[in-house]
Amino acid sequence: MSGGGGVVSTGSTTGGGSADAPPEKVDAVVVGGGIGGLTAARTLARRGLRVVVLEADAVPGGPVRGGHFASLPSVPIDVGVESYAARGLAVTELAAELGLTGAVPAAAQAWGYSAGRTFPLPKAGMLGIPSTPWAADVRRAIGWPGVLRASLDRVLPARFVDTSSLGALVRSRMGRRVADRLVTLIAAGVHSATVDSLDVSAVAPGLLDAFAREGSLSRAVGSLRKAAPAGAMVRGVDGGIHAIIEAMVGELNADAEHWAPDDALATGAGVRCGEKVVGIERVAGLGGSAAAGRWQVTTATGTVVVAPKLVVATPAVAPLLAPVVGVDPPTATPGAPIALVALLLDAPELDAAPRGTGMLIAPDSRGGATGVAAKAFTHATAKWPWLADRVRAAAGSGVHVVRLSYGRLGDTIVEPDVERATHDAGVLLGVDLNGRVRDHLIQRWDGSLPPPTPAYRAALTGFTDAVAAQDGLTVVGGWVAGTGLASIVTHAREATAGL
Repeated sequence: MSGGGGVVSTGSTTGGGSADAPPEKVDAVVVGGGIGGLTAARTLARRGLRVVVLEADAVPGGPVRGGHFASLPSVPIDVGVESYAARGLAVTELAAELGLTGAVPAAAQAWGYSAGRTFPLPKAGMLGIPSTPWAADVRRAIGWPGVLRASLDRVLPARFVDTSSLGALVRSRMGRRVADRLVTLIAAGVHSATVDSLDVSAVAPGLLDAFAREGSLSRAVGSLRKAAPAGAMVRGVDGGIHAIIEAMVGELNADAEHWAPDDALATGAGVRCGEKVVGIERVAGLGGSAAAGRWQVTTATGTVVVAPKLVVATPAVAPLLAPVVGVDPPTATPGAPIALVALLLDAPELDAAPRGTGMLIAPDSRGGATGVAAKAFTHATAKWPWLADRVRAAAGSGVHVVRLSYGRLGDTIVEPDVERATHDAGVLLGVDLNGRVRDHLIQRWDGSLPPPTPAYRAALTGFTDAVAAQDGLTVVGGWVAGTGLASIVTHAREATAGL
């Protein structure tokens, strides 16, 4: 009863190369077909360059992927990323350029789940750090003892602070209850890592600068929120975030069909899947100089592509650059394996959205018969009006879509099934869902991005500095830009503009 996987059509999956064929010559090669790589490719293509994207997977997009329930083939479902941070305009502008309609989530509040109890997450905060420690929704989450300790942040001298990690920062200023009951829920849920391993500047850009100005962590959060665009903190796309991937792939492939004939250029799609890159070399250009030469990329299928510009958008290929740039890429503890389970439910009780748009779940919530293994829960039809309308039109009233995410570092449960997901959803919603699952989807990912620890970010800076010294080379993607589509798209455009 499982639905389909990716829905993107991508052209050639075998490439055009062989051991005896001459290399293909293009203007730019992008290795990696996630949203960072595709954004970089589109940026170059819009300048009139001939661009080839080489993606090892069977479909592009990475964790931005779509599917559908087998019983509702006309209703698209995000089976990976389903929203983006509203800060900045990069993703909003990209979607508009592609002819897509933006979507704003419903105003219902998100909730938290910890130690067997549920509570609305405070509205006025950042990564769980409250801007007003004594607000009623903060008090409900951390209790009066937590409120009193957090309020000391307003009077403690600024020198009393530990910035070695996000967890250390929050505990030093606002105490353990804020760190454990709020920040852990959000930051650890987003990054699949402990708050004590997260670099502050990587996960909360501008927060330390704001703290230096304000002398208080809660005031710093408040000032950053005032500077943010008005409206929802996250946004989406009508039809799902994965529509951005489909539109970019379609545009790049259409561009490739109009390339001028060139007897040294093999025909084929601009985006090629099933092309695992196994070799990257700097080959001599005019005068025999490798420094002024071109980049030669070889895939496992035998395809060889040569171009003056190279964009590497995946950490899997970064080690191939080490002999060229003279610096090894950063190594990090692999991210947690991730699984997402989407359920199509017959549950009219959910029309009232009893837990708002969804819930973040603390790691301490697994014990006993009511334990929950999921790390996050989204009531998708409560969050996205466009999805609710389409499900209602296709399946009738009282039918809902929920999504449960699994996978933290150290998790033993990485193969969730429908029964586990149904149990977890029922506990979180307070509704018996046994026998009420119409359909389901399960999407597994090899791992999340490397946790942005201080050591990782420091090593990454050395590597990217060495890359920047190479003519015609840049690196993009979440492993460089950090978590979140807003960061990835903005970085990909800026890095490619300077290529």
